[in-house]
Amino acid sequence: MQFSPIRTAIIAIVAIVGLLLAIPTFLSKDQLAAWPGFLPHQAAVLGLDLQGGSHLLLQVNRQGIVTERVGELRRDVRTVLANDNGIGNLITLDAAGNGIEVELTDPTQKDAAVAALATLQNTVSNSMFAVGGVNELEFGETPDGKLTANLTDQGVAERMSSLVAQSMEVIRKRVDELGTTEPSIQRQGTDRVLVQVPGFADSTRLKDIISRTARLTFHMVYPGLTADQADAQGLPAGTFILPSNDGGRELLYEDVAIGGESLVDSQPSYDSQRGIPVVSFRFDTRGAVTFGQITSANIGKRFAIVLDNQVITAPVIQSAITQGTGQISGSFTTQSANDLAVLLRAGALPASLDIVEERSVGPSLGADSIRSGLTAGVVAAVAVVTFMVVAYGLFGLFANVSLVLNIVLIFGALSALGATLTLPGIAGIVLTIGMAVDANVLIYERIREEQKAGRTPLQAINAGFARAWGTIIDSHLTQLIAAIVLYFLGSGPVQGFAVTLGLGILTSLFTAYTVTLFMVGIWFRARRPKTLRIQHFRFIPDGTNINFMKISHYVIIFSIVMSVLSVGSAVVKGFNFGIDFKGGSAIEVQHTADGPADPARLREIMDSLQLGDVQVQGFGTPEDALIRIEAQPGGDMAQQEAVNKARDALSTENYEIRRTEIVGPSVSGELAFAGIVALLISLSAILIYVWFRFEWQFALAAITTTTHDIIMTIGLYSITGLEFNLTSIAAVLTLVGLSLNETVVISDRIRENLRKYKKMPLPELINLSINQTIVRTSLTAFTIFLALIPLVLFGGEVIRGFTIAMTFGVFVGTYSSIIVGGPILIFFGLKARADQPADDKSKPRTNDGAAV
Repeated sequence: MQFSPIRTAIIAIVAIVGLLLAIPTFLSKDQLAAWPGFLPHQAAVLGLDLQGGSHLLLQVNRQGIVTERVGELRRDVRTVLANDNGIGNLITLDAAGNGIEVELTDPTQKDAAVAALATLQNTVSNSMFAVGGVNELEFGETPDGKLTANLTDQGVAERMSSLVAQSMEVIRKRVDELGTTEPSIQRQGTDRVLVQVPGFADSTRLKDIISRTARLTFHMVYPGLTADQADAQGLPAGTFILPSNDGGRELLYEDVAIGGESLVDSQPSYDSQRGIPVVSFRFDTRGAVTFGQITSANIGKRFAIVLDNQVITAPVIQSAITQGTGQISGSFTTQSANDLAVLLRAGALPASLDIVEERSVGPSLGADSIRSGLTAGVVAAVAVVTFMVVAYGLFGLFANVSLVLNIVLIFGALSALGATLTLPGIAGIVLTIGMAVDANVLIYERIREEQKAGRTPLQAINAGFARAWGTIIDSHLTQLIAAIVLYFLGSGPVQGFAVTLGLGILTSLFTAYTVTLFMVGIWFRARRPKTLRIQHFRFIPDGTNINFMKISHYVIIFSIVMSVLSVGSAVVKGFNFGIDFKGGSAIEVQHTADGPADPARLREIMDSLQLGDVQVQGFGTPEDALIRIEAQPGGDMAQQEAVNKARDALSTENYEIRRTEIVGPSVSGELAFAGIVALLISLSAILIYVWFRFEWQFALAAITTTTHDIIMTIGLYSITGLEFNLTSIAAVLTLVGLSLNETVVISDRIRENLRKYKKMPLPELINLSINQTIVRTSLTAFTIFLALIPLVLFGGEVIRGFTIAMTFGVFVGTYSSIIVGGPILIFFGLKARADQPADDKSKPRTNDGAAV
């Protein structure tokens, strides 16, 4: 109660800094421009689900890298053996496609050939600063005497990792050319790149811009032989066949006459003579010289311009071109010519990138999500604030001031960190509103108990804050563990939820305890009350002494039956897995004409595309519908093609595509595995913490009740058919923290009473402890319900399954902590501490202060 000037200054500084950091998040661009320059300007970044935009996860195509590298190896081997050393050879691919086999025409030249091949060895590293590297090639000999040169797995992995870094730079240049603001391009793992472009909802164009390799090469056309004739007679040495834009095929020399890396500029233009869009290009000085030499030496021959292994055009060289310029013509539209110019200016990707995950949100859906989140937040805040005033009067007002500061500090931290605020993140803030007052309820109920035990108001306040602190730390840390695990093993919007939840837990430790204590201290010194009237309303009347242990056997039997039903439903009926876990595509559409969406018509459209199992259902408002397309058998590329077909078909109807999600089979498997790992790690970490803080019986009882809550919540998903996706894992992990929060509070009181009442029979002691904390438990559960119900009603369809499961889980967690946890402690062999001296000789009291 004695606050030094330093502690007072710290509270004031934290509050002011938090407010100044939070304000930019709520300012428009014009207002932020007028904001004083010496104040913070960084704001929290709105996630793609709130402002619209595109999210692409790209993976380097390993097989493409291997194929290309083997092709280069084949040319290098032919050069080093035949051209440089005069060693006759016949080169073929090995059966696995990871290398080549060389059959010598003269076996006596074997030693010379082995020595020549050894010169092709090189080391690769994924960093320019790395020392050494790994060998890329492995040489050997087959049983029949053929020499082999194969790519090593380590070499391919290092090359892939290096190519990811190069690809990121090319992607960044391409995205910058589109004029977008604040794109996010991040590396994920060793072979993936995550691209997030806010405000750019045309994911089809973005995919084409980003994922196209755009490798431009120039090849001489093989004269006097068509591709069909070469197929029939056999390919001449050093040639290959590529498809052309006009549907035909061309026989080309393998050697690249000149490459796109020599380009310094490319621009869309218009061929006035033919009346078609074209792309003009210009070489650098060295490229211009090479281009002039090639065209001078091959007048009258055909010269092919190849883009991504497709012949765009193959004109006849009419005269030498020494200016270093040219143009590419084909079946371009104005936009496709502009896009190709962008690609050529940015440079070619060093490897093919496959889209393994795609999520795009239109601006209208993002605006709706913001409105839904704000509505749910305002309603929840008003409900919790009102209830705290009704329940605790002036002390409730103190708690509300701390709650408002807590929210300000959350937004301030989000701004300072430059974190991304998503719709699940808003849900995390709303949930924090309900959870943050838990510490205040703990403190206030403890003050009431201390006052009823005969302490003076000043002693009751000091003891209430001091004795509640340990319980507050325990309950908050269990929730923080779940939030940390969720952040590191989650992805996208789920990480946004973990960030806001974790920040809310940390800031509430400061506001609910330190700030509330500061305000109570000021009030007490000013008023010096003789008695404290803290609580004005309670669900559980004074004098309640429920014999929970008497009904525990029936309750446990009921819980076992419900758990068996939940597990049985999960095994027999299964789950309605979302695309996060089973792969596939989801397209949210909105009917733009008068009247609601027509699911029957949408099914008819989708069925005509023959995309396999397609589900169409209403989604939120009558005008909205959700289309789910099963994972296509052809893998990631086939999934992309299926969505493109659906987009094209829907574009002819009166439907606006508001959201698209595509998850490939590789990513869905990883997400499912990460969800299971997150759950196991969370449970293990909490078990270790509770075991460390309490006896082992408490730890096992906590894990048992938490497992019970998880089973019941998962059973809800199975029985009701709620979609089980990534946010469901977030709901389950959050419930782990909430459930343990309740369990830890009761366990802490049982442990305290074990020290105080050493001769009391354990069943009576557990009953006493539950009755002493039941007021706090009921009030905390109710405030969390007040926060969750607005999320269920107003939070939007995207997170409705998440919020319904959370609401159900809070109910189940409260039930298990009160009724199930106590009897389990006896089952695990918890004993009264008869060997320890009692700390308090007074008789035990219930929540009204009456002696037992």
